[in-house]
Amino acid sequence: MKVVCQNRKAFHDYEILETYEAGIVLTGTEVKSLREGRANLKDSYVIIKDGEAFLLNCHISPYSHGNIMNHDPVRTRKLLFHKREIQKLMGKVAQKGFALIPLKIYFKGPWAKVEIALAKGKKIYEKRDKIREREVKREIERALRRF
Repeated sequence: MKVVCQNRKAFHDYEILETYEAGIVLTGTEVKSLREGRANLKDSYVIIKDGEAFLLNCHISPYSHGNIMNHDPVRTRKLLFHKREIQKLMGKVAQKGFALIPLKIYFKGPWAKVEIALAKGKKIYEKRDKIREREVKREIERALRRF
């Protein structure tokens, strides 16, 4: 499994509840660009429309050796889910405060996959508490190493 890109900020901004794996419908130059590792998941999200899932705002740079037939970098890309999974996700996303966030894009064999998370947005004070917890844990570990 070769990881192309990750959305590290998602773990800071959201509380991750469940993760799902989905295929992505790509053009040829998009696949080549992904193999070069030229993608960005920052500010991207997933919507479910008419029983289909779509990845929005995912930036895949144009292929370096491409011609005028190169792809649009931020086009809407269809995600490949089973119908049961989409119905399950529709029910969960309909609840207030939940969102579908892409965590990483990777290759599993010859296929490009995206890991999607069902997430709930964190409040600012929750983020601060998490940072404070992490700092306290580091201080304790440092003190234990000294003695």
